[in-house]
Amino acid sequence: MVTPASQPKLKVLVFAASLRADSLNRKLATLAAKIAEQHGVIVDHASMRELDVPSYDGDVESSAGIPKGAQELKRRLTESDAFIIASPEYNGSMPGMLKNLIDWTSRFRPQPFDTKHGLLLSASPSMVGGNRGLWALRMPFEHLGARIYPDMFSLAQAHKALVEGDIADAALRARFEKTVQAFLSLAEAAKHYPCMKRAWVEFLGEPPSAGADRVDPVSP
Repeated sequence: MVTPASQPKLKVLVFAASLRADSLNRKLATLAAKIAEQHGVIVDHASMRELDVPSYDGDVESSAGIPKGAQELKRRLTESDAFIIASPEYNGSMPGMLKNLIDWTSRFRPQPFDTKHGLLLSASPSMVGGNRGLWALRMPFEHLGARIYPDMFSLAQAHKALVEGDIADAALRARFEKTVQAFLSLAEAAKHYPCMKRAWVEFLGEPPSAGADRVDPVSP
């Protein structure tokens, strides 16, 4: 992926949906960010601690507004062209704290996830690599208008597969790099060529921005 000098570089927000310092998903997110930087992408590294929010409460929103963690995610999404999230699988689904963050951030208008390209990754000691959690995670993102890349990547037995910050198996490492590169190429095309935005058809067959519940201004 080569960006012409006359065009602004792609900027991608990258973070892991885990608080643990030695998280496998944090390692996978770091690896994805490294690949992106090697291809000339500007990477915004974030952490869930920077995006911390309380449990969603409509009364809190009415009295105090949207919390700082969601404000921070909204700001960084707005300043980025795409996002990459590495998420663990909790009990066959996404982490509750990530869903809670999505719910809070979705309260902004205009909807910050709408039309943003996203790549979902997971790493797990299990044999399925956290893949079930990614299928659950892509549903709220797609409902909110995000354009989630079809080829998600799940790293099985990640505690063995990740060695010194990289994927040890050469074939698996090449597939991971190809997935990240292909996603970045798509996001870059969408950034520089408006026809990509008009041509996109979402997972549920809706035209872009069709969902009134995600793009309508706040009612008076």
